Amino acid sequence: MDVLESFISYLSIERGLSRNTVDSYVLDLKGFFTFLGERGRAQQAFTREDIVDYLGRLKDGGYSTASVCRFISSVKSFSRYMITEKIISEDSTETLRNPKQWDRLPKALSFDDIKTLLETEVKGERYVRDAAMLELMYSSGLRVSEIISIKINDLNFEAGFLRVLGKGAKERIVPMNKRAANKIKKYMLELRPSLLKGRQSPFLYLTGRGMPMTRQRFWQALKKLGNLAGLKITPHSIRHSFATHLLDGGADLRSVQKMLGHADISTTQIYTKVSADRIRKAYLDHHPRAK
Repeated sequence: MDVLESFISYLSIERGLSRNTVDSYVLDLKGFFTFLGERGRAQQAFTREDIVDYLGRLKDGGYSTASVCRFISSVKSFSRYMITEKIISEDSTETLRNPKQWDRLPKALSFDDIKTLLETEVKGERYVRDAAMLELMYSSGLRVSEIISIKINDLNFEAGFLRVLGKGAKERIVPMNKRAANKIKKYMLELRPSLLKGRQSPFLYLTGRGMPMTRQRFWQALKKLGNLAGLKITPHSIRHSFATHLLDGGADLRSVQKMLGHADISTTQIYTKVSADRIRKAYLDHHPRAK
């Protein structure tokens, strides 16, 4: 077993990270290892200079700040693992710092744009499923991976909440409003049985073949709705809108953190800046003596 394979086992078994997180680490490191190969270096023989040069390549290649930060996190974890396993004796990432993670504000849709999006209909029987997924994403602030992983038993219509398995296999409870609940019920009554064709599945959202919904299919459905509504959207922009609209409405930061499933409140704090900027814009646009 080479060092990358043993590192993957460590992440999955000992640290218990989700498959998506492990895949992200592997993707980041494989790109870096290809770069090292061009320099004639082994996987475990890189220096701080190699990392800095590779970061320059990522930035020149148009990678976002978030992607660069993710790579730094991946290579730091890999280095710490090799130190622990006594594969290397010095950590070349020890003094490596992340660039400012949030140099750009999340792009949140206005409430009017969200309303237009949620009311846009697509011809076809599967629209009832796609509308239910979109409504739930906005009403509960879920990630794509969380949406497609929802099981029937995770829903509690009577109490108005659902159980979600988030990053790092951490479970949380999130609210579900009546609009989302009603659209889910409609989908379960009108479409889901025909997708199953007499079979059984614990998953709520299914593809046309009766299999669990995939990220790709969800993205296709969302993009189609966005195009018809005349909006450029991503799953992240819907989640950002959920958080920003909550804070604009007076929700406290801790509650938003819990609903989003952020382990660190500093991740959630970016939304306070989004809301503050909106308040300032409203002031400058509408107060008679603001300018």
